[in-house]
Amino acid sequence: MTRDAEQRAEASDAELLAAHVAGDPHAFSELVRRHRDRLWGVALRTTGDPEEASDALQDALISAFRRAEQFRGDSAVTTWLHRIVVNASLDRLRRRAVRAAQPLPDDDESLPGAAVADPLDAIDRRETQLVVTAALAELPVDQREAVLLVDVEGWSVEEAAAMLNCPTGTVKSRCFRGRAKLAKRLAHLRNPDQIEPVTPTEGGEDHRG
Repeated sequence: MTRDAEQRAEASDAELLAAHVAGDPHAFSELVRRHRDRLWGVALRTTGDPEEASDALQDALISAFRRAEQFRGDSAVTTWLHRIVVNASLDRLRRRAVRAAQPLPDDDESLPGAAVADPLDAIDRRETQLVVTAALAELPVDQREAVLLVDVEGWSVEEAAAMLNCPTGTVKSRCFRGRAKLAKRLAHLRNPDQIEPVTPTEGGEDHRG
């Protein structure tokens, strides 16, 4: 390992991003190497589809590469990257949601090794996912981020608060309002188990129904 490589390996995320902005051709690659697996997980949990997640992650990394000079340091670099990945994933899902539901392949060759399933069930699941995704995309950004972090990605309220750089009570409030809107928007799906209310409390505890 060269001395420059050692220095990059020891640098903080913020230092790597600053070095990238300053013209270091390898700094961004090191940043991606550190966090790619986690960011991939974010994209996969948000999109629910490996192919969409790969495309969303690629879109996000290109965006981060080009917009690095816009990073102001008011949050962790990982939080900044996380938001870009979530937004890129939602963009992908919005584009998928507005497309007319395409007929799913119903021949056995398209599903090697899979048992023959009822194509109506598959279509129903796909349509449900598209409706839920569209509803998420309609939430205000702050509520969408909180719901995605806590409900979709499984972070605790405390972890989400750290990532969003806000108090835990704020995360609870955003989840509460976002889930209420989702419950109203998705009432016709008759699937209440998908949305589990979080009641904001002053004590900072996460009370799930």
